[in-house]
Amino acid sequence: MNPIFLIGYMGSGKTTLGTALSHSCALQYIDLDNYIERRFHANIRDIFATRGEQAFRDIERRMLHEVSSFENTIISCGGGTPCFFDNMERMNAAGTTVWLNASPLRLWQRLCVGRRRRPLIASLNDEELRTFIDAQLRERTPYYSRAHHIFDADWLDSREMISQSVTQFAEMLNIELNASTSHL
Repeated sequence: MNPIFLIGYMGSGKTTLGTALSHSCALQYIDLDNYIERRFHANIRDIFATRGEQAFRDIERRMLHEVSSFENTIISCGGGTPCFFDNMERMNAAGTTVWLNASPLRLWQRLCVGRRRRPLIASLNDEELRTFIDAQLRERTPYYSRAHHIFDADWLDSREMISQSVTQFAEMLNIELNASTSHL
């Protein structure tokens, strides 16, 4: 099976759903940012700081091309990945793309809680964060909307919601779930 690419804004649940799907569907899970960090022996923050965003985006593109040849894999991409170079076209040609579309309110709620782990938004207050999310969504939605499928990602905030979402996602893409494992 060709790879499944999960795209969407930060906080949309790509890691949460991708991990749960890999446990339930006998598919390998790859977080593209983690893959880059392992390959380059540096965290994303350091790559940005030492090499700059353009160099990071070049690396990201090369690593995306590499993982797009993998089979039986769920790949979660950074929020900006689809917005640079030919990345969206590459993902659409190599596999199945799914936009995890969470509402701006749900993204804001999730990112308020986890903002300290995200250097891009760590220093923003609540109102600045809301404005930042809205502006970035306006820029990125045209890219995200080119995905093969759109999946409602507002419902990934509890074990029960995640389990139900895994079932709905698997049905949407006609993926067989492992009968012997729970969704979490």
